[in-house]
Amino acid sequence: MRQIDEQRITAMAPNANAVNNARKISRGNGFIKWERSADDTYYAGQCKGSGSSVYTVSADFIDGSAPLCRCSCPSRQFPCKHGLALLMEMTQDRQWELCEIPEDILSKRAKKEAREAKKEEHGEESFGDGAVRGRETKKVNRTARIKKLNKQLEGLDLAEQMVKELLEAGLGTLKGTSVKVYQDLAKQLGDHYLPGPQRMIQSLALQVQMLEGTGTGGRAASGPVTAGGSATGGSYGAQAAAGGSGDYREAVRILVYLRALIKKSRNYLEEKRKEDRLEDDNSVLYEEMGGIWTLNRLNGLGLKKEDARLVQLSFDVYADMSRKEIVDKGWWIDVDSGELSVTFNYRPLKALKYVKAEDTTFQMVKTPVLTYYPGTGNRRIRWESQEFETVTDEIRNTIREYGAASLKTAVKSAKNELKNTLSDGLYGCLIWFDHLGRSKAGAGEGYVLVDREGQTIELVNPDGNRHLDRRPGILPDREFCAGQVMFGVLWYDGKRQNICMQPHSIITEKEILRLLY
Repeated sequence: MRQIDEQRITAMAPNANAVNNARKISRGNGFIKWERSADDTYYAGQCKGSGSSVYTVSADFIDGSAPLCRCSCPSRQFPCKHGLALLMEMTQDRQWELCEIPEDILSKRAKKEAREAKKEEHGEESFGDGAVRGRETKKVNRTARIKKLNKQLEGLDLAEQMVKELLEAGLGTLKGTSVKVYQDLAKQLGDHYLPGPQRMIQSLALQVQMLEGTGTGGRAASGPVTAGGSATGGSYGAQAAAGGSGDYREAVRILVYLRALIKKSRNYLEEKRKEDRLEDDNSVLYEEMGGIWTLNRLNGLGLKKEDARLVQLSFDVYADMSRKEIVDKGWWIDVDSGELSVTFNYRPLKALKYVKAEDTTFQMVKTPVLTYYPGTGNRRIRWESQEFETVTDEIRNTIREYGAASLKTAVKSAKNELKNTLSDGLYGCLIWFDHLGRSKAGAGEGYVLVDREGQTIELVNPDGNRHLDRRPGILPDREFCAGQVMFGVLWYDGKRQNICMQPHSIITEKEILRLLY
């Protein structure tokens, strides 16, 4: 009999409702028949549906790390609640009759093996002993690529003209500009294959709506904004943001990011055109210019690691209205290297019912292939298959050893990333701390982290994040407040003109206490 735990079942579910409904089916004796194959690769059941209907449900374990559920119900979710309920039945004391694997299942297995063999053959041809060979062998429609590249450059001209006019007129004109102007420009940029600049214009439109609703920020925007400084430096955005209201600070941040993105994107595209280099590459601007990363492509570029072990340190869900998506974001640490990475799962608002929602996990994830996205700092990661193991005291102590000995060391590592205008302004890190204390008078309300050298950093949420009360007094045990390792995110606060830290979790020898989840 194959063993499967509820953590693994929950990880497969498209959303929390599917898990809850599956539990109800299993606990409510929804199944009337249970079958399994002699080799334990196939499980099936008959489940009572609505009215007199009975659904045929199966779980194929030919790939042990990723069971495939099938069901005759009309649900568009995958796996559906009946498939999850069948897996939950495997954790119960049921009488499973032996059966033969149906011919249609064997046929689907054969087709899947053929597809994977073809994919591997294509991968060897495309990537072989290096990514360059893969790009050389891939057929490129030169005429279409040149046309697209020129169209993108035209779109960048449109965006740059808008930014230039706004900076010359001053931010005070933001409220006087119709939201429709920015929405129309965002639509045009989409037609010019520029999803990155399009997203920033949509963000600017949201800020205009906010300004029209609140009427804030008038004094901060009087007069023109001087667009000086390096496009890759962080000083301009920080200085401009420091003196205005919250809404105008965000508008300035968007404009600084957009201006840098336009400049770097133009250089990137013009260099490709000049060098007649029309093939895709591994630039961090690839996605901003409309490219879509696939696991095969990233792995072919060598952006992967085999046999990785990961522990999640934090998990959050938030709405990105510029994307019109719900974002599931997880912070992870590589147990073997100490590298901190992030996962993003984007769920369009229009299709929330049909897109799998990620969930927090308190177990260690083992994956045969871990894939990285191009970038610096805390890189984005993905993987296809996974297994779960218990996080032991030994693993937690290993994680603690990766903590920075002092704030000076952690902040030094973070500064280059925070100064990069095209970064998200967040840098995850582990820090040993001596204790948690009160903020000094005039330094803002709240608490500070004090490292072993007596240096302090304020524990503050970034603007726009919901307020979370993390007072040391409400922690379950006072031992969490001293001599431990904290995982948090460093960010630059323009109002305080200083780097602050948003605490996410505290790692002790016995547990990982989530402060944000």
